[in-house]
Amino acid sequence: MQTLAFLAVFLPLLGCALAGAPILAGARGHGVDRWAQLSTSACVAIAALCSVAIFWSVALNHQPRNFELLTWIDSGAFEASWAIKLDALSATMLCVVTIVSTCVHVYSIGYMGHDPAIPRFMSYLSLFTFFMLMLVTADNFVQMFFGWEGVGLASYLLIGFWHDRESANAASIKAFVVNRVGDFGLALGIFGVFLMFGSVHFDTVFQAAPAKAGETISFLWFEGHALTILCLLLFVGAMGKSAQLGLHTWLPDAMEGPTPVSALIHAATMVTAGVFMVARLSPMFELAPAALHVVCIVGALTAIFAASVGLVQNDIKRVIAYSTCSQLGYMFFAAGVSAYSAAIFHLMTHAFFKALLFLGSGSVIHALEGEQDMRRMGGLGPKIRITYWMMMIGSLALAGIGIPFVFGFAGFYSKDIVLESAFAAHSGPGAFAFWLGIAAAAMTAFYSWRLLFMTFSGQPRGDHHAHEHAHESPAVMLVPLYVLAFGAIVAGAAGYAYFVGDHRGEFWGAAIKVLPEHDSVGHAHHVPAWVKVLPLVASVAGIGMSWGLYIRNPEVPARLAARFQGLYLFLLNKWWFDELYDRLFVRPSFGLGTALWKKGDGAVIDGLGADGLAANTLAAARRVSALQTGYVYHYAFAMLIGVVAFATWYLVRG
Repeated sequence: MQTLAFLAVFLPLLGCALAGAPILAGARGHGVDRWAQLSTSACVAIAALCSVAIFWSVALNHQPRNFELLTWIDSGAFEASWAIKLDALSATMLCVVTIVSTCVHVYSIGYMGHDPAIPRFMSYLSLFTFFMLMLVTADNFVQMFFGWEGVGLASYLLIGFWHDRESANAASIKAFVVNRVGDFGLALGIFGVFLMFGSVHFDTVFQAAPAKAGETISFLWFEGHALTILCLLLFVGAMGKSAQLGLHTWLPDAMEGPTPVSALIHAATMVTAGVFMVARLSPMFELAPAALHVVCIVGALTAIFAASVGLVQNDIKRVIAYSTCSQLGYMFFAAGVSAYSAAIFHLMTHAFFKALLFLGSGSVIHALEGEQDMRRMGGLGPKIRITYWMMMIGSLALAGIGIPFVFGFAGFYSKDIVLESAFAAHSGPGAFAFWLGIAAAAMTAFYSWRLLFMTFSGQPRGDHHAHEHAHESPAVMLVPLYVLAFGAIVAGAAGYAYFVGDHRGEFWGAAIKVLPEHDSVGHAHHVPAWVKVLPLVASVAGIGMSWGLYIRNPEVPARLAARFQGLYLFLLNKWWFDELYDRLFVRPSFGLGTALWKKGDGAVIDGLGADGLAANTLAAARRVSALQTGYVYHYAFAMLIGVVAFATWYLVRG
């Protein structure tokens, strides 16, 4: 088992090295490109097979393990190890990350086949995967922080991969800076954990947490409940990484990276790290109910915010990006009502159908030679029929379509249990999340089918030449779609009993801690029938409205946008968050920086400091050197003045 764990985690790092080595050696050519594609894909695929074996042994056969590789830091009372923690939670994440990453690697062979920097791209993908695996298998806060910052670094490299584009550079910097805000909160939380518990190891902290439940701690200018403050600080980190409302602005701009990057970041890796962390820290959050309420409310607001913005976006990738943001909100408000298992269940199913949608959108972009604006698409169904049906499956799973008590797509099971758990919590935040979640479900179905109708139905609206030459993607891009589509169809039904059903207790074991009075997942199975049916009704209503507006009466959306122009612009401009942040933070920061540069550095430091002293010395030397004329009568005159001065001084003193 230890060998399997080692291979599952470190094979992607080996793939990164194998792909990057020729770059460092200066090698170029088709052979180098092919080597990078095959070596990285093979390493990640083997890691995926090892992860499946680990999941079978650890999660299904209930044999959690913990392997310490080496002691990383040992300084006084502070000790942190490199370790691989295997339980149901980490084994689930291992499978999700490696399977989706394998699909993305293979897909990239076709999608990025003509890029001039293939080895660099494949190396970055594998590096990203390795850091995420280090994060989910960590057994202490410091190792988790290492993986956390690693995926931040790798996302910066991947979002800005096409660095010759100004928009890509700006998007990568924005993602990096916004995440630094969240990571500052996470770092403070980790400092506070060590201050309070004297350890950064999860098991040690979790065992000591109940005894610390009543303690207080000083933070900034007030004294507050210690675990609540620590959990809120840690949640700030989760908000940044998982793009929750307030720290979400980097997510849509991340679409500037290649489409495989969008699928990897937004489906199974970076953006799900925050959800994973809250589930991992459930023994702490369970003792901080106020923090859970904040998590629930922020998640619910994120779900409705992102869904509303997705209604009017025209870039095919941005629609799916806002969908990701909204679904992450679902996961967080599930965690906020102590339904951690439902949050991870939705994380797992979402990884399959969201990666399917992103890679499907990449297939559309590939067919249209780079076009991403849905207003310039239409009529592509007969041209790229396989891609159309793959995206149809992904949209059915995202909307949560199914036949109650018979069968449904993956989202039918996972999204519904999230909503049922929120209702079953019987709390103010839970009810708030439930109703916003229902509204977001209707919006989700609407914009999902809006995307399908605008892209694949009706008459072509864009470049005639591009439409005429639109073609289906090669097999190397379609096979990953088949794998993900299979997951989008069966993952919900296959995992329901283990993740949130009758076997959830033995499946999760000690990986997730829920107090008996907080068991919202257990209570969710006994909610009224209308609560179970309402999400499906909302989704069907959203699909019907989308059909009415974009198929039956396609002229109506433009009239509605003109009539409700204020609301339309409000949603189109993403609730004006970017403009608000620009005025509140960006402009003052630039103003302060300019003042410090011009007046502080230029006028004070350069003017009065080293540069100023050097300039004044040089000027004085020039003035003194002007006295050295070389004429004897000048020197005689100077001597005479000196004699007169001394004589005068002597007479005055006398």
